Order: sequence, then structure tokens, then C-alpha cells
Amino acid sequence: MGKALMIQGTMSGVGKSLIAMALCRIFSDLGYDVVPFKSQNMSLNSAPSIEGGEISRAQYLQAIACRKKPSIKFNPILLKPEGNMKSQVVFLGKPIGSVSARDYMLSRKVELFRKSMEVLRNLMKKHDLVIIEGAGSPVEINLKDYDIANMRVAREVNAPVILVADIDRGGSFAQIVGTMELLNEEERNLVMGFIFNKFRGDPSLLYPGFEFLEKKYGKPVLGVVPYIDHRLPEEDSLTKFPKVKGEVHVQIIKLPHISNFTDFEPLHWANGVDYVTRAEEIEGDVIIIPGSKNTVGDLIWMRENGIEDAIIEAHREGSFVVGICGGFQMLGEKIVDNVESKRGEVKGIGLLPSKTIFARKKRTNHLKAEVLWEPAKGMEVEGYEIRFGRSITKRPFSVIKWVNRRRVEEFEGAVGERAFGTYLHGIFHNFEFTEVFLNLIRREKGLEPIKIQGWSIENEIDRFAKIVRESIEIDYITEFLGL
Repeated sequence: MGKALMIQGTMSGVGKSLIAMALCRIFSDLGYDVVPFKSQNMSLNSAPSIEGGEISRAQYLQAIACRKKPSIKFNPILLKPEGNMKSQVVFLGKPIGSVSARDYMLSRKVELFRKSMEVLRNLMKKHDLVIIEGAGSPVEINLKDYDIANMRVAREVNAPVILVADIDRGGSFAQIVGTMELLNEEERNLVMGFIFNKFRGDPSLLYPGFEFLEKKYGKPVLGVVPYIDHRLPEEDSLTKFPKVKGEVHVQIIKLPHISNFTDFEPLHWANGVDYVTRAEEIEGDVIIIPGSKNTVGDLIWMRENGIEDAIIEAHREGSFVVGICGGFQMLGEKIVDNVESKRGEVKGIGLLPSKTIFARKKRTNHLKAEVLWEPAKGMEVEGYEIRFGRSITKRPFSVIKWVNRRRVEEFEGAVGERAFGTYLHGIFHNFEFTEVFLNLIRREKGLEPIKIQGWSIENEIDRFAKIVRESIEIDYITEFLGL
């Protein structure tokens, strides 16, 4: 039977996803067969698994850090907020319905938790170590009895817990003390130590606080991780949407049900992006409609708030308009949706020569494609799709060559006048494509072309994990686990 180690946080956004990712890579580097696990994750940023299901991007990234193919077993329960106090429940990669938070807590949680623990135990049987990530705070008094992502998981498999606090936001000692005081004795006994994350300064200044914690709880501080600038996706629960007007003014519509907004990180790093929510803000050189968890609902929201008309007017004045996944569907001539919103036929924005019909079976796949859009024609790109829609057009954006490991010849997306749409999430993570796209607009503005410095997710994981390893007592952790 393998071991388990759990990473919990004093609150949301402390960086436990990336600390867990770093530990996945560290233990993999040490020669252990390690996999990630999170029983339940609430996220709008999902990714395809090797089985063709959906998992959170956090566990997707952690799987890469473990040098494993991302699997639905690593994130059995994925909740995708839909609005109206409801979330779509994805279990082992497949949608099983939409429920309110109350109904989910009272009716579905117990059954899904039991099945998730079966998955976890099987992972522990097959691997040396499972790095388990918690969710939010383990001591929210109003939710603790219903919590299936923190101490209840640790108790089930007797997993030692590392408690992570974000010192950059202040109050970290109080957060740790408050958390420890609200845990019961059995739960406190599972805590093996503390990590202070995102520190800027001289760690020696913290030593009096460390002595207090160790004296009060008999638990060591396992390390102080510095604030690390990186290009890795963070937890999306507390994401700050940037408003940066770069030399090319790239505006992204912040839809009520925006999803997979990690698609635009390369544009932000290379140029800057400006998220907007009001019609009067729309003036960009480039306007992007992103993916959506409720495509038709968000299209109607744009229509009712004047954003659709503002996009059409900006396009008429010369703005280049892009749609990704749901955004691509909205830019077409019409959408027929009897699946997601069940609103039937709805008129699209009409900037792309495409029509979309929603199918009941969701497509969740890794893709390799060849671009047909003229400025990047013939370029090979990679991405992924998570969609119900099936679209037709006479002017496709690309031809898909590979779906997972299967060779195909399938057209996707659409090209219009100063507009394109695609189902390829991650299209801008193809740095050559992003460089071509931005330089097209830069030339029109009389700006010098830029060269985008590419990077790999593997290198970012290695760099991040190296800093974490140098900052924590990894030998102590390994010995404590009995590895």
C-alpha cells in the first residue's frame, strides 16, 4: 500500500495547488511513483483527461508534474458553476447533472464521496505516493459537516497534512492558529507541519512566530517559500482579471459564465489583456469572446447589455474579433441549443459564416491541427476541445489532424472578414501562432514586430519545484512519510 500526503490551506488562494504540484515533481525527481488527487474541485478551467473526460486544470498540471498522463481518477468530482446558484456535476470525467449547492450537499455528496475514496484507495495500492490537495479552508464552520475535500479525506486514509498559509496577504500566523483551534483533536493530530508561502523578505524575521507555533502545537514549520513569478495557472477561485492596455489593445469580454480563461495567458505575458464587462468600454484593436459554461445565456447577456452591438460597431470600425469555443459559436449566424440552455434556435452575432447545433455528447479531446487562416496558413498547432456544439462553415479556421492518438481529417472553426473563431482551447499557447497574430495587428498600427520568447510548461514546473525544494524540509517530509 502506498502513502498519502495532503496539502491543505488556511483559506482559498494560498497557493496550495502549486505547492502540491511542486511536491509532485520533487517526489517524481526522487524516483517515486507519485500521482495527484483532489476529491472535489470547483473550477471553470477544465482540461481533457487521457480517457476523454474532464478534470480540473490544477490536477491536469499536477499530473504533468508527476510525469503521468492526466486521468479522471485524479479529480473524481468536478463542479462547474452555471449561475442561478447551480453547478454542473462532473463525476469521473462525465457530466451527471446540474444541482443547487443545497441539493448537492444534502443528496449527492455522500454517495460521490464514497466512490471517490474507492478511487483514492486504488491509487494508493498502485503507486508509491499520492499527493492530495484540499479545497479552501478545512474549518469553515457552516460547511465543515459537509466538507468532502479536506480533513474528511485525510481521516479516511490517515494522510499527514501540511497546512499552507499565504504570508503575502498578511495575517498568516493568525490564520494558522485559527485553523488549528477550529480543528478537533483527531484532525490536529494529522497536521505534520506548516508552510508559509509567497514570502517577500528575510525569513529570519519570522523565527519568533515559528517558535510560538512549535511550542503551542508541537508542529514544525517545514519551510518558507518565496514569492515566485511564474507562468503556471493558479487556482481560479480568486483570479484577478487584468486590465492592461498593451501596444495592441486586446480586450476580452468577461462573460458571466466565462470558462478556460487560461487560454489568454500568453497574450497577457506578450502584450497585455484588458477584460471588459460594459459596452462603453469596447474599443480594442482586438476583441475576444472567450469560452462559456452557458453559451446562449451569455450571448443573450451581451445582447441585453449592448455589448453585442458594441462589438459589431467596433468590428465595423476596424477591430479584429476572435471567438474561442463558446465565443466562436456566438459569433456565428445561429445556435440551436436543446442541450445546455435548452433555448432552441437563437440568432448569433453574425460575424462568422457558421452555424452551431448542440449535441448531447460532449467532446473532450486533445487536438493537433493545421491552420487554414491565411496569415498562419499551414502552421501546425495543438490545443484541446471541451464542447457540446457541432459547427459547420464553408470557411474553416483549421483542419484537425489528430484527435488524441487517432488520425482524422476534420474541419473546425470559421474565418470571416477580420474575424475568426476556433474550438481550439490553448491556441495562443502556440507561441509562433500568437506572434503571427499580434504582429499582424502591430503592422496595421505601424508598430515594429515583436519576437515572443517561447517557454515550456515542463521548464516552468521544474523551475518552480526547484525553488520549493530549496525552501522546505523535504528530507523531514520524506522520513515522516516512511518513504
